[in-house]
Order: sequence, then C-alpha cells, then structure tokens
Amino acid sequence: MTLSDHYQPGKLTVSFELFPPKTDAGMKALLGHVDELVLRRPAFITCTYGAGGTTRNRTLDWCERVQQKYKKTSTAHFTCVGSSQAELLEWLGVAHGKGIHNIMALRGDPPKGETTFKTPEGGFNHAHQLVSLIREHFPKMGIGVAGYPEKHPEAKDLQTDLQHLKHKVECGADAVFTQLFYDNESFFRFKELYEKAGIRVPLVPGIMPITEFSRIQRITSMCGSHLPKKLFAQLEKAQDDAAAQFEIGVQHAVEQCED
Repeated sequence: MTLSDHYQPGKLTVSFELFPPKTDAGMKALLGHVDELVLRRPAFITCTYGAGGTTRNRTLDWCERVQQKYKKTSTAHFTCVGSSQAELLEWLGVAHGKGIHNIMALRGDPPKGETTFKTPEGGFNHAHQLVSLIREHFPKMGIGVAGYPEKHPEAKDLQTDLQHLKHKVECGADAVFTQLFYDNESFFRFKELYEKAGIRVPLVPGIMPITEFSRIQRITSMCGSHLPKKLFAQLEKAQDDAAAQFEIGVQHAVEQCED
C-alpha cells in the first residue's frame, strides 16, 4: 500500500517512526520496541535517514525487516545530501527492488560540521526536485514531504515557506508530515493557513515525545521549534532527574494527541 491508500476520508491513520541504531545493542533494543509498537496496529512504520546519509543502508534494512517480519507497510526517509542524481536514482532503485514503495522525500540537514547546505555535484538543493525525480522515474511510489508549523529555519516567513510547500506537493507529494512541535496552537494556525493556501493533500501532525531535556533543546534549536514556557519550566526543574524528564515529556505528548 502507498501513502495515498492509507490516508482516506474518515480513516484515522497512525504511524510510528524509527531511528536506525548504530550498535548491536541498540538494534536488539529497537527490535523489542518494535515488537510492542506493532501491537498498537499502526498503518505503517517509517524509518529515518541519518544526517549526511550515515544510516542509508540501515534505513533500507529496517524498512525491509518491518515489511517481512511484521507485515507492515514501511516508508523510507530519503535526502538529497551528498548524492548526485545518478546516486539518488540508484538508491531508489534498490529500495523499489526491496519492495519499499513509500518515500519521505527531504532535502536534509547539512552534514555534521557544516552550517549551510551545499548542493552536491550533479545533485539537488531542494526537496521538490527530489519529489519530481521520484514521481518521474517511480510514478507509483507514495511520497511524503515535510512541513514546518513554525516555518523552516531558512525561510523568510511562514507565507513564503507555505508557497514552497505547495510547490513540493504540486510536484507529486501524497501527504505532508510536520516537523515536531510542542504547542498545538502553532499546528492549528499552520493548518488554517495550509488550507487557505489551497494545499489539498493530508496534513499529518508529527509528535515526538521528549525523553531528555538537553537533547530536545538541541533539536528544537536546529529545526526552529519552541518549547512552551510551562513545559520548559517543568523540564528545567527536572533536569537532574532523567526519569522525571521522561514522564513529563511523554505526558505532554499524550495531551497533544488527545487535543
């Protein structure tokens, strides 16, 4: 099944996102978590693609495992970072050959140690180009793209960012998945503007439970999201208590989903 099959009117679609581990211990732990997650009957499971493509092979391995072991549709994250068009097509061909028919098409963040995105030789510098490439060469693949409720850090303003997003969708995306956010009002405002802009594909809120205060501070500073004052204060107060941070973060995610 492709993303457009999963997102139908009147249907609640929930998915989970995996981060490929880099160690054997991490792999064993994640397998245990996935065993639990599939019991919640997600529609599909996505797998991220490390900065600079550092886990690109693990991404496909995990997507293949999800489909073969758990009989669940998988979606592979894929970025433009460090790859020519020929290399992008080669990777897509391998993914397609493994039965992975859904791609999350992203520009990607600059590799570690770099502050700005540099266009790879013979490659792309915007996600809409990757969407067009996929749609041209693999027309039946499902394609997801990213949206930023608090705007992309590099965008001049939210309206400009929404026009870029609309263009990505027009190039062939089936659904928009948001960057993480912790204030639901920012999502609701974004959804209203999204609909006014005439973007018609499903808009899916991306919820990432906070498990560690220092880590989420780094992530939000990179992606332009903010922590509400009350939540920030709770986490700051518990910054020396890992268990308390986890509890606060998970409870906030639950409340976001309920809302």
